[in-house]
Amino acid sequence: MQSRFGSRNAIDADHADALYDAFLAFEVDESADVAVIWGEGGAFCAGADLKSLAARGIATRENSATHRSLDFPEDSGPIPRGPMGPTRLRLSKPVIAAIEGPAVAGGMELALWADCRVMAEGAYMGVYSRRFGIPMTDGGTVRLPRLVGQGRALEIIMTGRKVKAEECLRIGLCEIVVPEGQARQSAEDMAQEISRFPQACMRADRRSVYLQNGQGEHAALVQEWYNCNGVFNAEGAVGAARFAHGNGRHGDFSKIS
Repeated sequence: MQSRFGSRNAIDADHADALYDAFLAFEVDESADVAVIWGEGGAFCAGADLKSLAARGIATRENSATHRSLDFPEDSGPIPRGPMGPTRLRLSKPVIAAIEGPAVAGGMELALWADCRVMAEGAYMGVYSRRFGIPMTDGGTVRLPRLVGQGRALEIIMTGRKVKAEECLRIGLCEIVVPEGQARQSAEDMAQEISRFPQACMRADRRSVYLQNGQGEHAALVQEWYNCNGVFNAEGAVGAARFAHGNGRHGDFSKIS
C-alpha cells in the first residue's frame, strides 16, 4: 500500500476513501498475507490535507463504512471510517508501516494503526496538529498510551513535539530503525518473513494479542485458549509431524514447509 497524495503525502477525504477501500480489498484478497504501507518522496504522511480540511471539514463516508471483521466479530457493524481512511478498521491480517521522513499528526495516527513500524534514521513522529487546535480522531489517544504508557503518551500528545526515530525505538513507538532510504525494503523483508509461516496460527496469535486488551489475566487466558481452538487441527498437527521428521529443529527457520 502506498501513500501518494498531497504535499508530503497529506491526505484529503477522497484519498482517505481510496486508502480505506485498498485495505478492505487487502482483507479479502486470499493471495495477500501482509501489507506494507509507505509514502513516496521521502515522507510517510504529514497528516490530513489542512487546505482541504479548512474548505470541507472532516469528512467520513457513513454510507459505505460498514466493515465486518473476520477475526474480531465483536467489532462487526457500522462504524464511520477514520478521517485518515482505514484507522478504525481491525483487519485479520498484519500491516507494517515503513516510515521515511515525517509521520506526523494524522500520519502518526496512521502509523500507530499498523501492527509494526519500521523507521528510517531521520524519520520522526509528532502530534503536529497541536499547533492548529485539531484533535486526534484516528485512534492516536487510544493506541499511543498502549504502546508507550500513559504518562509518556500524554507528554507527547500535549506538547506536540518531534519524536525522532531513535527515541521512538527506545520508548516502543517503533520496532526497527534502519538507515535512511531502507525503511520500505526492511518492512517488505519483514512481511515476506511473516508470510512464510502457517497463516492460521500466526493470525490467531496476533488476534489474541489484540483481544486481551483491557482484560484481567484470567479472562485473557481463557480468551487465549478459545481463540486458538481449531488451529492445531488446521495447521499444528501437520507442523508437529514435520518436526518429528527433523524439519525446523534447533531454531532453524530456513525449512518450515
